[in-house]
Amino acid sequence: MITVHHLNNSRSQRILWLLEELGVPYEVRRYQRNAKTMLAPPELRAVHPLGKSPVITDDGRVVAETGAIVEYLVERYGDGRLIPASGSDDRLRYTYWLHFAEGSAMPPLVMTLIFNEMPKAVPGLIRPIARMISGQVQQRFLRPQIAAQLDLMEAELGRAAWFAGAVFSAADIQMSFPVEAAAARAGLGKRAKLAAWLQRIHARPAYQAALARGGPYAFAG
Repeated sequence: MITVHHLNNSRSQRILWLLEELGVPYEVRRYQRNAKTMLAPPELRAVHPLGKSPVITDDGRVVAETGAIVEYLVERYGDGRLIPASGSDDRLRYTYWLHFAEGSAMPPLVMTLIFNEMPKAVPGLIRPIARMISGQVQQRFLRPQIAAQLDLMEAELGRAAWFAGAVFSAADIQMSFPVEAAAARAGLGKRAKLAAWLQRIHARPAYQAALARGGPYAFAG
C-alpha cells in the first residue's frame, strides 16, 4: 500500500490527485505546518532527512520530490495512462512542462513569498529599508519573471487544451500547483485560457476526491 506523507497546503496535494486519477489504493498520513513559521513538522524527518513533503513510501521504497514521485507512479502504475506516447511531440511537451513546474515556475513564486515576509523578520528600525528593498526586488525582477512565465503558459494552452497536447496528462497535474499559487497570490490577469484550464482541472472528479482525502487546501480556488 502506498502511503502519502501529506502536508497541508503543499505540493503533496498533487500526489493525492495523481493517485485518484490512476485509481491506485493509498493511505494518507497527514502533517500540519507550524502555524507561526509555516514550516513542516520535525516528524517528517523520520520519513526523509530533509523533512519536506511530498514524500511517499511504497513497498519499502521512499520516494521524494514531486516530479520524481510523479514519474515513479506513472511508470509503475499508469499502464500507459497520463503520459503521451514515447517519441511523440506531445511526449516532449510533457517532459518540458513536467520539469518546468518546479524548475522554472516555482522559484520566483517562492522568492516572492520570502520577500513578502522579509520586512517582518528584521528589527523595527530597519523595517522601512527592508520593505523598500523587498519592493524593488519584486518590481524589477520577480514580477516580470512571473508575468513572462504566465504568458508562456497562456500561449501553450492556445495550442491545445492541455499542457501536453489534446489529452489530459500528469504534466497538467504537475503544473497545477504553480498556476494555483500564482492565481492565489497575484492573480492571472486577462489570461483567459489559463483561467479556463484551472476551472477544468478543479472540476475533475479525481481532483475533488483528492481534496476530500487531503483536507483543506487553500489554493483550490
